[in-house]
Amino acid sequence: MTPIFEPTFSEHSYGFRPGRSQRQAVEQAQAYIQEGNRWVVDMDLSSFFDRVNHDMLMARVARCIADKRVLRLLRGYLEAGVMIDGLKVETIEGTPQGGPISPLLSNIMPDDLDWKLERWGHSFVRYADDFQIYVGSPRAGERVMRSLRSFLQEELQLKVNREKSAVGTAWERAFLGFGFYVAPGGEVRLRLAPKTWQRVRERIRDITDRSNSRSMSWAY
Repeated sequence: MTPIFEPTFSEHSYGFRPGRSQRQAVEQAQAYIQEGNRWVVDMDLSSFFDRVNHDMLMARVARCIADKRVLRLLRGYLEAGVMIDGLKVETIEGTPQGGPISPLLSNIMPDDLDWKLERWGHSFVRYADDFQIYVGSPRAGERVMRSLRSFLQEELQLKVNREKSAVGTAWERAFLGFGFYVAPGGEVRLRLAPKTWQRVRERIRDITDRSNSRSMSWAY
C-alpha cells in the first residue's frame, strides 16, 4: 500500500515516511519561524490513534485501492479486537499501534487535513498526529484555530484537546521535543524543550544512581 499512497501525501507531512524524519520536520518549523511566522497554532488531538473512525478511514483507503480483497483484509485488521486481562475486547474505532501498517494509516486519515491547510495557504508541519501551523499574528492564529477545530471535529470526527491546544509565540510552544529561540544577530535556533530536558535528567539520574550496580560497559 505504501507505494500507492506515498506519492499522494503532502510535502508538509514528515512522520513515518520513507526518506523523511523528525529532524527534517523540526528544521522546517525552524525555517518558517525564521521567515517571520512567529505565532504558532498548536493543536493537540485527544487519543488520535484510539479515535479514528473506521468507516471514514476505509473510505479514504478506497479512493486509491479498488481491490475488495485488500479492503476486507484491512477492515478485518481494524476490527480484530484486543486482549485485555485475557478477554477479547471489540475495537469499534481506532487503529492498532505497533503493527506494520499502523504508520501508513496514521498518515492516510489526516491527509485531508494536510491538503485543506495547503488550500488555505498556510505554513505548517505535521508529524503523524503532531502538527503546528505558523502565522504572523495572534489574530490570524485565533482565526485558524477556530476554522481548524471545526474541520477536525466535524469533517474528520477527531476530538481536539482544548486544554493542550493553544495559540502562542514560537518561543512558548515546543514541537517534537524541541523549543526555539532567537540568537544574537536574529537567527532562530533550536534547543531542547524543558520537558525533554527533564526526561534526560531523570534518565541520567536513574542510570548513575549509587544503588544501581549495572556495568557501564553497555555504553561503549
